[in-house]
Amino acid sequence: MEAESKYTYVGVALVVLVVALVTGVIWLNRTGTRSDFNYYTIFFEHQPLDGLQLGADVDMRGVKVGRVEDYQLQPEDINRVRVTVRTDRRAPVRTNTVAIVTRNFVTGIAKIDLITPEPLGPPLTEIRAEQRYPVIHEGESNLDALAGKVNQLGDMAADTLESLNDVLKPRNRVAITEALDNMRKLTASLNARVADFDRTLATLNSAAAELGHASSRVAKVTESAGAELSPAIRQAEQTLKDISATAASVEKQVSALSRDFGGAASSTQDQLTSALIELRRTVDSMNRVLDRLQDPRAALLGAAKSQRGPGE
Repeated sequence: MEAESKYTYVGVALVVLVVALVTGVIWLNRTGTRSDFNYYTIFFEHQPLDGLQLGADVDMRGVKVGRVEDYQLQPEDINRVRVTVRTDRRAPVRTNTVAIVTRNFVTGIAKIDLITPEPLGPPLTEIRAEQRYPVIHEGESNLDALAGKVNQLGDMAADTLESLNDVLKPRNRVAITEALDNMRKLTASLNARVADFDRTLATLNSAAAELGHASSRVAKVTESAGAELSPAIRQAEQTLKDISATAASVEKQVSALSRDFGGAASSTQDQLTSALIELRRTVDSMNRVLDRLQDPRAALLGAAKSQRGPGE
């Protein structure tokens, strides 16, 4: 009896120790460990979750602040994935904090980055009625947008290669060869026409040079003619001056005679007056001739527009 009672006491003690141990573990798990973390829910609809695993890192500004605790596809929307994350209670998760998925290009392992733009919102503590934890909104990943652009470029490159293969099919090669042959012929014809054009330009340059030489010779001849005519022009000017003086003297004498003879010499005066008028016209004509002779170029080539008289 004593041995059985002893075994009974030992069994009861073991049961009490096991119960105490389990109770302590549960208490530590609920009060000590869980109180050091905050739990949040993230719904991903637009970003793929390739490489995201349980226990994956949750970072803020490159610093690990938590890990992925659970993820599950939503029965009502298979394109929506609910991810539960655990973060350090000191992590500053705000109402405007968003979550994006990033991947290591070498290993392909994904992680979640929490980004909080400026200005900072209040701490995220509100729990919706149908949710267990506060909800962090999904953000837009630049890498996903870049991947989309790369995929578009890949599709465009594939379409381009397909079109190029279609162009280079045997039925099109003959047409391309003929087009290239026609281009070669056209190029040869254009080269020949360019050579003819160059020769024409050379001929025009030679003609222009000869015209320049001829103009120089005409100018020299004009200058020499002007030098030879200068003495004759000066002598003619002196002769005209003498004729003008003589005409003035004759006019004075006629005026005196007309006063002496009066009406008897009126007919003679008229004749002399007519003769003087003709003499003056002659002098004017010679003056114009001398004016032209003073400009040898005008004498040889004709008067310029500024030197022409009325009606010329």
